[in-house]
Amino acid sequence: MSKRKSFTQEFKREAVRLMDTSQKPPADIARQLGIRRNQLYKWKERLLKHGEAAFPGSGRKSSSRDEVTRLRRELEKVKEERDILKKAAAYFAKELG
Repeated sequence: MSKRKSFTQEFKREAVRLMDTSQKPPADIARQLGIRRNQLYKWKERLLKHGEAAFPGSGRKSSSRDEVTRLRRELEKVKEERDILKKAAAYFAKELG
């Protein structure tokens, strides 16, 4: 079973704005955003009903996770580069000595 996706407040508001202002059908917008069409309508209804308080979630959990994932990848890359440089330095030191 796949993990349920979560979206930030900004993403939801922007998706609704796109649906309202774009000339494209909501199904096309939803497909481009990787969500279901009915989800757009639910977000729009919620935004109209509750206004600024429509999406009370923190909206930072997924971005924090994304940043941690990005930083871990970057760390692995930097470690790999460091190891390559160590081996190269040892090789050239052996050649000179």
